[in-house]
Amino acid sequence: MKRQHFSALCLLTAAVLLTACGGGGQAGREQVTTLSVLGRKSDMEKSYMTKLFRHYETNTGNKLDIIAIEDAEFEADAAKRLASGDVPDVFMHFHNADLSRFHVEDNFYYLNDESWVGDLTDSARAYCEDRDGNLLGLPFWESSVSGCYYNKTLLDSLGLKPAATQAEFDMLCQALADIGYTPICWPADGCTWMFQFGLDPIFADHPELLESLNRNETVYAEIPEVTDMVQWVKNAAENGWFGENYLRTGWSDISPVLGRGDAVMTFIWDTWFYTDFVGEGKYTVDDFAVMPVFMNTADEGTYEGGNLNMMMVNKNGKQLDAALDFLRFCATAENYNVAFDGISTVSCFKGQTTNIQSDMVTDAKASISEHERVSTAATRIIGYSADDVSAAFDSLLRGKTDVTGCVEMMDQYRIEEAREQGIEGF
Repeated sequence: MKRQHFSALCLLTAAVLLTACGGGGQAGREQVTTLSVLGRKSDMEKSYMTKLFRHYETNTGNKLDIIAIEDAEFEADAAKRLASGDVPDVFMHFHNADLSRFHVEDNFYYLNDESWVGDLTDSARAYCEDRDGNLLGLPFWESSVSGCYYNKTLLDSLGLKPAATQAEFDMLCQALADIGYTPICWPADGCTWMFQFGLDPIFADHPELLESLNRNETVYAEIPEVTDMVQWVKNAAENGWFGENYLRTGWSDISPVLGRGDAVMTFIWDTWFYTDFVGEGKYTVDDFAVMPVFMNTADEGTYEGGNLNMMMVNKNGKQLDAALDFLRFCATAENYNVAFDGISTVSCFKGQTTNIQSDMVTDAKASISEHERVSTAATRIIGYSADDVSAAFDSLLRGKTDVTGCVEMMDQYRIEEAREQGIEGF
């Protein structure tokens, strides 16, 4: 009798466990969705990303399969995966020239009609749009404002003011050089971003030039503003505006050079001051302010909006709806404010309230609003490579070529890269 009762109890317990675990084909049971998310390893390990991933899994019960590829192997590895049909549910990528290798139109879903689009800031949305205005991804990243960051304390002590035009900037640089200061910390040893700031206005303000360049109907050498920028860099170096050691100045040198006051200005972004500026020496972040970058391509200067990682959705996948729901979760204020709590960044969303925005940026809000341009050179010029552009300028600054030769090298490298990517027309 006891054995019969025990056997019945075991059967009842097993039935309850099967039901609780979703076994036995019970109708209406909750399905756990697992979404694959592919991106660079260093990107996926950012604190706001890991916080977001945990928050999603905790609040939805769904799972994320995070595929983190080593940074140096990312572009080649991801391209190989997508070419073989191994497209993740969510793909994280910056909107730069490398994106063209992933055949966006064939593989990814345009997000133009998503409910969260209206919550994006204008600059964040513009960054994520293709040339036809299609929204390629959800910008979910730390954003920044790139400009000419200058030591306002030092300028004030010298009775000098920030510039509002190219002519004023050139006079400011010369005045500083004349009294023994290095006007601009120009990290020519391995740093490559400065040149895109000068190129941005040329192509952001004249989209027809960008289209012509990308159809291989024109080249840099036929665009006078490109030559003007190259000439300005050469003149600045020869005038001593970069100091004596700029060819040996690299990423790790910027902070001590600015902290000691050895250089007065540098072309960089605001988040750098909160992530990399140590403040060694006399000056701290509180001593700095921002004005536009002047590189002889926009008379009133320019700021570059943030380069943002986008969440793109596989339009051919079996989990399209679930992937879109994941983006909707990420684009909800209560969720993105959890992820970006305490992060120093310009807002990507209008409802962003927990992030920190630098005083440098808020104090220059009016100037930034008037002169900011969406990142254009690095994101929309087919075949653009910051390393290639830097290599051409390195030859110029070391006296191995002249201005014309530098521009020709920029064209050569760009066209070679476009051909390697198999871009039609090249």
